[in-house]
Amino acid sequence: MTLTTAEIAKLLAGEVLGDPAAPLTGFATADAARPGDLTFAETEEFFTAAENSAATAIIAGKNASSARKIVIRVASPRIAFAKALAVFFPEPGFAAGIHPSAVVAATAQVDPTAHVGPHCVVGDRVRLGARVVLQAGNSVGADSLLGDEVNLFPNVTVYPRTQIGKRVRIHAGSVIGADGFGYVLDGGFHRKVPQIGTVVIGDDVEIGANVTVDRGALGATVIGRGTKIDNLVQLAHNVQIGEHCIIIAQAGIAGSSKLGNYVILAGQAGVAGHLKIGSQVTIGGQAGVMTDIPDGEKWLGSPAQPDKDFKRQVIALRHLPELLKKISEWEKKLGVKPE
Repeated sequence: MTLTTAEIAKLLAGEVLGDPAAPLTGFATADAARPGDLTFAETEEFFTAAENSAATAIIAGKNASSARKIVIRVASPRIAFAKALAVFFPEPGFAAGIHPSAVVAATAQVDPTAHVGPHCVVGDRVRLGARVVLQAGNSVGADSLLGDEVNLFPNVTVYPRTQIGKRVRIHAGSVIGADGFGYVLDGGFHRKVPQIGTVVIGDDVEIGANVTVDRGALGATVIGRGTKIDNLVQLAHNVQIGEHCIIIAQAGIAGSSKLGNYVILAGQAGVAGHLKIGSQVTIGGQAGVMTDIPDGEKWLGSPAQPDKDFKRQVIALRHLPELLKKISEWEKKLGVKPE
């Protein structure tokens, strides 16, 4: 694909400083760029590296300028970077139709524009919307609904009665709607509590690889619109996640906890069950949340606590060796023998 700097700038709502007709054929980091490539820089250090590279043009902030390179100035280099990548590296297309090796129930409703790839299984009364893609080896259980432009990467399993909104992407190996982990001790044995609920996923959600989202015991496990979930995340039964949240790798949320909108749950953080996490809350990596958190707060540590409290404790611990040394010196001066 070849586009001029002016064409790229128009797509990015930016302005060109330099030759607007210069052809751009690719996108690369500064250290790997070749003539014809576009690169980007959001700090002075990266801009200097871009200027010294072989790239033809640089995406940069509103105040950037260069005597050596063409600059496409934009309001946010990071957002423009994401948009430009999508232009130069578009998603692969999938032809409409059902592969001969797929097994599709007679009662399923498959939109004519959908793609059902090899070795997929589509259960009874499933509905696949327009331009849905089942790439390969997918299983979609009975009575599930997949909205328009859903994309299931290879070997994703969707259990029965799952509802998935529009433009949802679920990456390889994820399991949506498996039984929640529910048992009750009965006469010395763990009796299984039937998990008869569902999973409801809003529009524009992306779920990473090898994520497990359990169905509700009763009612639904819910993932709100626009939420993004990283790889290796566990969401237990009846969890409710608000809109536009970020759940980072290896995090886990126990049953029936509720997260507000725009929550960030960092890597390996855990949230205990039946808690309420407010909107615009940030929970740091490896934090262990055991209490409710109000809106807008940032919590760290295990057990998790407000970030200011946690930082004070960390600073105090750093001074502990020095304090112990002083106490030892005082004991010697006073002739005190410690027990």
